[in-house]
Amino acid sequence: MTEKTLFIIPARGGSKGIPGKNIKLLNGKPLIRYSIDYARSFTSDENICVTTDDYLIINSVEEYGLKIPFIRPSYLATDTAGTYEVLIHALNYYKDAGITYEKIVLLQPTSPFRNPEHFIAANSLFSTEVDMVVSVSETKANPYYNLFEENAQGFLCKSKPSNFIRRQDCPPVYEYNGSIYIINAKSLRLKKINQFETVIKYVMPLEYSIDLDTPFDWKIAELLLTQI
Repeated sequence: MTEKTLFIIPARGGSKGIPGKNIKLLNGKPLIRYSIDYARSFTSDENICVTTDDYLIINSVEEYGLKIPFIRPSYLATDTAGTYEVLIHALNYYKDAGITYEKIVLLQPTSPFRNPEHFIAANSLFSTEVDMVVSVSETKANPYYNLFEENAQGFLCKSKPSNFIRRQDCPPVYEYNGSIYIINAKSLRLKKINQFETVIKYVMPLEYSIDLDTPFDWKIAELLLTQI
């Protein structure tokens, strides 16, 4: 990586779907440490930022030898706080300390199944000419086939009108899997992530695309750890 890169792991407290999930033990290891280990395989600790408001998370991270650079302010730790604001806050912290990053790698702690080759491949797609490279998985829910919207009369219509008979014949559709976001810091300072126009996909297999949000997701993750 020639660009100066900051790895950011956002981990606020107060999870409702899986209480305390960021430090909940998955196969005997606090969930957030999977992302810390992943970041450490590509950079040194001074370029890894865990942004959190929760002292239990802080303790778990610092017990693992990674210093928390700042405590996330409460206004960025609510249910309505966006990722964009959290990332900008972190960038500004380092800028005020005299450190400028050209690229951000966002690693959500709820995606513990990344392999090193996933990042290497995704990072090879990045250039300063794009806003973001993002990991995705192909989704079976397809707007040309089995996704519908209500029309003005209350009847369901295909989201994208089409005459496809088989889903396999439809154009592929992708969803962000939450695992890897490689973001151009210059782009982020100009616009929010949902306003990015030059986004390149990196397709990950479904078995590596689990995003832990519910107790059912957690059970799947425990099962996958015995298989992957």
